Amino acid sequence: MSDNNIRAKILVEALPYIQRFNGKIVVIKYGGNAMISPELFDAVMEDIILLRLVGIPVVLVHGGGPEINDMLKKLGKEPKFINGLRYTDRETMDVVQSVLCGKVNKDLVATIQRKGASAVGLCGLDAGLFKAVKLPGEDLGYVGEIIEVNTGIVLRAIEAGRIPVVATVALGIDEDTSYNINADTAASKLASGLGAEKLILLTNTRGVLRVQDDEDTLIHQIRVSEIPALRGENIISGGMIPKIDCCADAIAGGVRRTHILDGRIPHAILIEMLTDEGAGTMIW
Repeated sequence: MSDNNIRAKILVEALPYIQRFNGKIVVIKYGGNAMISPELFDAVMEDIILLRLVGIPVVLVHGGGPEINDMLKKLGKEPKFINGLRYTDRETMDVVQSVLCGKVNKDLVATIQRKGASAVGLCGLDAGLFKAVKLPGEDLGYVGEIIEVNTGIVLRAIEAGRIPVVATVALGIDEDTSYNINADTAASKLASGLGAEKLILLTNTRGVLRVQDDEDTLIHQIRVSEIPALRGENIISGGMIPKIDCCADAIAGGVRRTHILDGRIPHAILIEMLTDEGAGTMIW
């Protein structure tokens, strides 16, 4: 088969998916290695822009852990984590807000603009997008739990043909502060609030593996009802547990499909959304 025929076959295969998802919101959480590698960075941005250009509204929710760590170290402050969550004292919160809402957010917006699409940078403080209280349980400092999502500002950006790029800092309503929010959790809450068709979490693994470290054992689909058994068998364990919980919460909140994808695979978003094969684990 010639290269042109292969390209035509790929486009024809994508057509029914483009038709199915036309006008339906997709929330993508972006972080990890895909933010560090220039090649993967470009691939993610291209995927997002292509989806928007074929009529699939995309909302990009981002973290920025490596950039926050770099800034803290420049200030002579060692990053601290408890159970996988960043301990956020007042000085760290100031760094989180300035790095996430400032440099990282605006760099993403600028990249999308340069590649020919329209984007707008937002954070949870804008128009009260995310309202939060201090996360209960072990004291993590200024780490919050989202209790209210006001999607109006995001919907208006989508209606204007723009790609909203959202930094995960929230407005505190129990005290006069901003809160640091886990990006997976924020993406899940936002997807539910928007009534999104899909939530996609980009990670540093292929998805849920039946045998740890064996990518040939990737589980392509998981029903929410199957999650307790998979946890009991220790197939879902460690850092995958909170990601699966975010997916399950999004499904409970009305999102139709959720996906855990390997951000290290170029164009994993397009492969998962617009091909028969897929690229990761779908939870529904």
